[in-house]
Amino acid sequence: MVLSYIWMAFFLVAFVIAFIKWAVMGDQEIFRILVEGIFKSAGDGFDISLKLVGILSLFLGFMKIGEKAGAINFLSRMVGPFFSRLFPDIPKNHPAIGQMMMNFSANLLGLDNAATPFGLKAMESLQELNPHKETASNAQIMFLALHASGLTLIPISVIAMRAAVKPPSLNPTDIFIPCMIVTFVATLASMIAVAVRQRINLLQPVIIAWVAGLSVLIGLLVTYLTSLDPVNLQKVSVLLSNGLILLVFLLFLLGALRKKVNVFESFIEGAKGGFEIAIRIIPYLIAMLVAISVLRNSGVFNYVLGAFTKLFGSLGLNTDFVPSLPTALMKPLSGSGSRGMMVEAMTTYGPDSFVGRLSGIFQGTNDTTFYVVAVYFGSVGVKNTRYAISVMLLADLVGIITAILMGYLFFH
Repeated sequence: MVLSYIWMAFFLVAFVIAFIKWAVMGDQEIFRILVEGIFKSAGDGFDISLKLVGILSLFLGFMKIGEKAGAINFLSRMVGPFFSRLFPDIPKNHPAIGQMMMNFSANLLGLDNAATPFGLKAMESLQELNPHKETASNAQIMFLALHASGLTLIPISVIAMRAAVKPPSLNPTDIFIPCMIVTFVATLASMIAVAVRQRINLLQPVIIAWVAGLSVLIGLLVTYLTSLDPVNLQKVSVLLSNGLILLVFLLFLLGALRKKVNVFESFIEGAKGGFEIAIRIIPYLIAMLVAISVLRNSGVFNYVLGAFTKLFGSLGLNTDFVPSLPTALMKPLSGSGSRGMMVEAMTTYGPDSFVGRLSGIFQGTNDTTFYVVAVYFGSVGVKNTRYAISVMLLADLVGIITAILMGYLFFH
């Protein structure tokens, strides 16, 4: 029901603002803009779903090979001690654990195309364990909260965009350390928020050891990457992201060869699920994109931005960060929308300005919360998302605040 209320609120707020602009401010074009945006968003939702078919089929095909080769079970056993504490409702060595691990790994490397199929497959496995099929389970909420926090090592798409704008950034990779810190903090906030709601004890030695170990590992990797010059850092980023996904495919195939799995038939079996999942998410995706469209085109964000400027100014706080807030506010609603806001900020203020860099940090952290909720829950037919949206938005807020702090610390 929470998602239903939010969806309705998007329309009501947008229509009220649009009516005021038409009746009071004399904007005769506002209704045309809203209607055109609605139809465009509906078409975009359908197009996105169709484009997902190929990507989903590819990765789900290889996932099936990996599953029959025993790779997913191996991952499940490896992270089992940690995940069994965070996901107490999942049986030991269940395939969902390995699938979630693949999703988190893909996110860490900024491989969105790989993360989505792995995540949807994990949701499907978690749904098999869910006794109430239309209500989100504890495990599904924990998984999506951690996924949406967007823990990323190298924000490849943001770095590429900073290098592509005109004029380009002199050092496109200089935002990756702040992004790493922000996503790590947001992920911890997500884990703590859900753990409190689900009464999971995070002070268990296994959880502490895993979090500490990951922190050290990430810290060492960041230390190494910071020692590289911008050119070599870009090369290492590309090598890590592309090389590791190819390595995963190769390991799946070698494991299948060892177990004498018919790889072609297994791939076809898994790939068939890509089309089915893409078709299932179409109505959920269209519904969310249309609602976001009317909210954006009505001009709500401009009013919110003006309110923030007055609020922080009246408190005597530095307001240099405010022009970058549209990217942060749009990110939970639309990835492409926030990307557009980021490009606009970099074009207007420059990619190496404080606003340009902070917009890049916002874009490189957290995921598109409402898109994730619509697609992932929609793919398995869950209608009651319980408190999932509230904890994910809390993580978004923590990410925004941390991003602002890191922006001032590194670039102001």
